[in-house]
Amino acid sequence: MDADRDRIIESPAKGKLAIGSLRRGHTFLTLQYIRGYENLIYDLADENPRLLDLIDRVETFKMGLVNKLMDAGVEWMGYPENLGMQIGPMLSPDHFRHFIKPSYQRFVSPAREKGCILHMHSDGDIRDLCEDLLDVGMDVLNLQDLVNSLDWIEANLKNKVCIDLDIDRQSVTRFGTPEHIDDHIRTWVGRLGSPQGRLMLIFGLYPGTLLKNAEAVMGAMTKYALHFS
Repeated sequence: MDADRDRIIESPAKGKLAIGSLRRGHTFLTLQYIRGYENLIYDLADENPRLLDLIDRVETFKMGLVNKLMDAGVEWMGYPENLGMQIGPMLSPDHFRHFIKPSYQRFVSPAREKGCILHMHSDGDIRDLCEDLLDVGMDVLNLQDLVNSLDWIEANLKNKVCIDLDIDRQSVTRFGTPEHIDDHIRTWVGRLGSPQGRLMLIFGLYPGTLLKNAEAVMGAMTKYALHFS
């Protein structure tokens, strides 16, 4: 934490954005690590009173970290979590709203009050939760492309939030051709981008991806960064 604090404090003097973040899986996944996925889902369904105490303990710890980051002068605050599966979220929207969302709202509040840019990450299909994430106040939403679908993202998120699009690593960039990759990125940029911006791209390079495909991703991202210029 001390090293992060020093980096954040020194960032403006170096012409960099002061970026801070909680660790990935700050709330739901932390509860899962402690209880196990199946036990946690039963706790949510049964409204186990001990779960509320556990959530409070996790939130208190995270709030302490958030306040330390705010004191260091963070300008961009990250709240990375994984809430989605290949199809649908890992918990029901009702359980998210009842148990998890209130905690999100409380420890996002200090960053919002300081005028930070709020960034939320989640892997998987989070379409059923996106409205709640926007309601919490996220300015930037990092989500995966194919699992959430181009049509749905365009209809529900374009012009409502800055889309930080995670380029597919399961099929297109793993098994496609460089031409397929170029077409994929051009199509998504063309439909989700605009002259006003509000679209970012990110790609995770994992073992098994051909180097020519990784090169194609980087080339397309560079080329289509000027698509609306």
